[in-house]
Amino acid sequence: MEDMCLNSEPILGEDSAYVNEGDYAMEERRDEASQSRKELLPPTVGLEFESFDEAYDFYNMYAKGHGFGIRVSNSWFRSKRRERYRAKLSCSSAGFKKKSEANNPRPETRTGCPAMAIIKLVDSNRWRIVGVELEHNHPLSLENKRFYKSHKKMFLAAKRALQSKPLKEIHTIKLYRTAVVDTIGNGHSKTDGPDDRNYVDLSKHLNLKEGDAHAIYNYFCRMKLTNPNFFYLMDVDDEGHLNNVFWADARSRIAYNYFSDTIRIDTTSLTNKYGIPLISLVGVNHHGQSILLGCGFLGHESVECFVWMFRTWLTCMQGRHPQVIVTDQSKSLHAAVSKVFPQAHHCYCLSYVMHRVPEKLGGLNGFDAIKRQLNKAVYDSLKISEFETSWEDMINQHRLRDNKWLQSLYEDRHRWAPVYLKDASFVGMLPVYESEGSSAFFDGYVHKHTSFKEFLDKYDLALQRKHFKEATEDFESRNSSYELKTKSNFELQLSKVYTKEMFKKYQIEVEGMYSCFNTKQVSANGPIMTFVVKEVQGNEKDVKHFEVLFETTQVEVRCICSLFNFKGYLCRHALNVLNYNDVEEIPSQYILPRWNKDYKRSFALDIGLSDFDADSPDQWYNHLSRRALRVVEEGAQSREHYQAVIQELDTLLTKFTLVDKDLM
Repeated sequence: MEDMCLNSEPILGEDSAYVNEGDYAMEERRDEASQSRKELLPPTVGLEFESFDEAYDFYNMYAKGHGFGIRVSNSWFRSKRRERYRAKLSCSSAGFKKKSEANNPRPETRTGCPAMAIIKLVDSNRWRIVGVELEHNHPLSLENKRFYKSHKKMFLAAKRALQSKPLKEIHTIKLYRTAVVDTIGNGHSKTDGPDDRNYVDLSKHLNLKEGDAHAIYNYFCRMKLTNPNFFYLMDVDDEGHLNNVFWADARSRIAYNYFSDTIRIDTTSLTNKYGIPLISLVGVNHHGQSILLGCGFLGHESVECFVWMFRTWLTCMQGRHPQVIVTDQSKSLHAAVSKVFPQAHHCYCLSYVMHRVPEKLGGLNGFDAIKRQLNKAVYDSLKISEFETSWEDMINQHRLRDNKWLQSLYEDRHRWAPVYLKDASFVGMLPVYESEGSSAFFDGYVHKHTSFKEFLDKYDLALQRKHFKEATEDFESRNSSYELKTKSNFELQLSKVYTKEMFKKYQIEVEGMYSCFNTKQVSANGPIMTFVVKEVQGNEKDVKHFEVLFETTQVEVRCICSLFNFKGYLCRHALNVLNYNDVEEIPSQYILPRWNKDYKRSFALDIGLSDFDADSPDQWYNHLSRRALRVVEEGAQSREHYQAVIQELDTLLTKFTLVDKDLM
C-alpha cells in the first residue's frame, strides 16, 4: 500500500534539552518590540512554503502571537520512501488524551479544539496549505505562550543557530513572510544610522506605503481562493523586507500556451520612474492585440532582481522559453535575458530608442538635420550597406564622433535597427516604421502617482476590458462576413481563415499591390529568381525599388522589406511576384496558424505534458484546468454558448453523483 496515515505527536524531533525559563522570558521581552511591528498573518488556503519546516514555523509563529501552542497531530507518508507528503498541524488542545490507569492521573487539558491547518506537498515540491480552521473552542491567552513546547523549540532552534558559526549567507524565499510591516518606515525596520550593524540598504526593496503590504497580500489570497490556477511568488529577504513580487492569473498561463513565440518585457513604469515599479510580460494574440502573460513589482533595477523575475515567470509557465524577446535598451535587462533565456533572440524596442533622441541629442546644433538623417538611416535602409553609409554621413557631417550615446547605440545596432533584425519573427510586436509607436499594456491605468493599492484595483478592470474585447473579436471573426475590396484570389483565400483584425491588416497589402508596377526578373540562379518591384510611395515622384527572391520548387518568396518576419503576413511586393509567376494561392507556410480565427479551438493544450504523471491528482487538476478554460472561453462568446455550457456541466456533475452513489 503506497499511502498511509500516522496519528502522532509532534515528530519534528522531541528535544530533551533543558530550557531556562529566565532565558526564555528574557528572549520574549527582547522580541516584544519587533514582534509588535510584525503582522501575524492567518494561515490561508493557497499559501505555499519551500519546506515542511517553513510551514510548521509559520503556523507556530501565528500560534505564538495568538496565545496557543501547536503539534503535528497527523502525518501521511509514502510507505516505500518514507516521504512525508501531507500533515495536519493542530492546536495543542486538539483531541483528548488517552485515559490513564494511574492512581493520580494528570487532569485533562485538551478540549478537542478544532483549530488546525492542513499542509500538502504539491507537484512543485513546495508545501501548500489546503485546509484551515481558525476558530478555537477554548480561551486564548498570550500570558501562557511561554509554556507551550512548540514555542520553546522555536527558542532552542534560534539559540543553536546563534551559537553555530554560519559557513555562508544563504538567501531564501519564504512565501509566508509576506507581511511587510505597514509603518511610517515604509515597511522596513528603522536603524540608528549607517554605522548600525543591522543597517539595510532600503533602495533595493519595494517602497511600500501604509496599506500597500496588506493590499498585495489580501489580493493574492483572494485570487488564490477564487482561482486555484492563480500563481504568485514573493521574494522576501531574511529581515522580512519585500524585494520582488510576481503573479499570473489563469488566463495568462493558458494564453502563454497559445502565444509564447514572441514576448515583450514592458518596463515603462521603471523607465518613467512611476510610483509602482511595475514590470509586465506581454504577448500578441490571434487578433494582433497585446495580452498579459504575467507581471510583477521589481524592488531594484539590478541583474539579480531581473533574473529572479524571469526565472519565476519560467517556473510559472512550466519552463517553456520564448523564441524572441523585445525589451527596452538596458544593460541590466540584457544581462538578465542572456542568463535566463540564452537561446532567445533578444532585441531592443525601436520606438524606445527613437523616443530618447530628443533627450540625448536635442541640445546639439543642427538637431533637426541630425534627426532627419538618423530617421533616414533607421527607417529607409533596406540593406545593411545603406544603413552604414547613412549613419557614417550623419556622424561626419555633424561631427558626432565623440558622442557617447550614439557610440553605444551604434555598438548595439544589431539589436534595434530593423535592417539587422530581418531573420527573427516578431508577429507585429516590434514597431519598425516611423509612423508606428508602442504603448504600455497598462497605458491609461497607471500614472506617475499610482499607488500599489490603486493599481491592484485597476488591474482587474484593465484585464476585464481586454478580455471582453478579445471575446468580442472572437465572436465577430467567426460570425461576420468580411467585405472584399479587390478581385484578388489572395484576398478571398485569407478572408476564410484569418481573424477580422488580422485580415484587415493583410487586406491593406492586397490593396497595395496596385501601387506596385513594373515587376521585372533581373537574375536567376537555378530555381532561385530575383525580381525587382517598383512601388510609388507618397507622391508619384517617390518611387522605391524592392528586391524579391522567388524559389520555384518549394514556392518560397522573400522580400527585402521583410514584412512577413516583422508582421506575420506577406507584403504587397511578394504578392506581386507570386501573381507574376501565376501562383493562385498563398503558400501554406505564409499563412500563420496563430492568426486563424479557430486557432484556440484547434490548438493542442497537451503540449508540454510529455512527462504527465497519470497517477498524480495535482497534475490531473492542472491538466483539467487548462482544458476547462477553453470551455469557459467558448461559453463566454454568447448567451447561447453560455446556456449550452451550463447545461453540459450540470449533466456531467449529475453523472459524477450517480457514479459516486454506485461506488458506495
